[in-house]
Amino acid sequence: MSTVEFPQLIERGCGLDVHKETVVATIRGTAIETETRTYGTFTSELQHLTCWLQNNGITHIAMESTGVYWKPVYYVLEDYFEILLVNARHIKNVPGHKTDKKDSEWIAKLLLSGLLKKSFVPNQQTRELRTLYRHRKKLIRQRTTEKNRLQNILEDANIKLSSVLSDIFGKSGLAMIRQLAQGETNPVTLSNLAKGSLIRKKEQIQLALNGRFNQSHQFMLNLLLQTIDYINSNIEKVEQQIDLYLNEMSTEVSLLQTIPGVTKQSATGILSETGTDMQQFISYKNLASWAGVCPGNNESAGKKKSSRTTQGNKYLKTTLIECAWSASHTKNTQLSYKYSILASRRGKKKAAMAIGHKILTAAFHILRDKVEYREHQVKTEVIKAKRNKEMQRLQNRLDNLKTSASNN
Repeated sequence: MSTVEFPQLIERGCGLDVHKETVVATIRGTAIETETRTYGTFTSELQHLTCWLQNNGITHIAMESTGVYWKPVYYVLEDYFEILLVNARHIKNVPGHKTDKKDSEWIAKLLLSGLLKKSFVPNQQTRELRTLYRHRKKLIRQRTTEKNRLQNILEDANIKLSSVLSDIFGKSGLAMIRQLAQGETNPVTLSNLAKGSLIRKKEQIQLALNGRFNQSHQFMLNLLLQTIDYINSNIEKVEQQIDLYLNEMSTEVSLLQTIPGVTKQSATGILSETGTDMQQFISYKNLASWAGVCPGNNESAGKKKSSRTTQGNKYLKTTLIECAWSASHTKNTQLSYKYSILASRRGKKKAAMAIGHKILTAAFHILRDKVEYREHQVKTEVIKAKRNKEMQRLQNRLDNLKTSASNN
């Protein structure tokens, strides 16, 4: 059976099959012989790979995005070649014919034929900011876990601070916990540490602090407080380092904050994933698809099936959903109005995803054109009409219930 030959669009290229310890490279193209070589992944060996490719006049490279192993290879080669980082699902070879050599040959063949779709890889500055921001989020999750453990220790000692204080890790609550960790168990003495509006709750606080606190609880409190303080110190260091990067992106951060629901922190989260150069994306639709905040296409035999959102970039998607929840609570904005309409028809989660999509669309145009977000004020007449419609719906429901009750 003859193999299918694709038209050649790239003159000379290389397909890389990347692994933890080896890189299998196949070169193909005009006026060169197809050849496959295997190199190690140490920097010196990757430099030898670079020299070999340059000597053969290679201009384009394609490689799979396998785990984290592609990153050091990409970083060494990116200054010398046009590199296409490709989703592994898009370049699967024929089943039963999988070897490292055949994989690299197949990737090279698809590359020369122009059949590969390039994945977005941000520049070095954005990559470094992304690493810092993601690490900050992980540290916050670790801190939350430690706080939950501390609260469990208090519950075990029957210290019911969480029943009286809305936040036991606020200024007053934390002061009481630290005194408990030092061995102070007198409820009256501890309640005197209450500040502000909590002073009026002194009696309730004293009741909450009257527990069965022992040395084991004291040891665990000290241990957990030390861990929380250590994580807080690391978060502060990471935030200081993030601020150094944001100094060069101050304009973009300020512009993104003009979108309802977007704070400085969430603007940082968006920039750490997308960067500031929107030329990397064909359009806002391409960006939304990459982020995973728009429906996918699933049609067969003329029938449209489930079109759930794609997986996308989970970090960016999470940030956009957080922005959407914030935007839903803003007053007289187009986003909050749209959220209320969608939430009543499709539910809160789907509405939040749709608003996240709109926020990302706005961010794309803002970063591309370097302009502020322009709010389209919701007309008073529209709000009144919506309110009257809801009142009429509730009145009809009440009338139906009365009719049903009278018939019974």
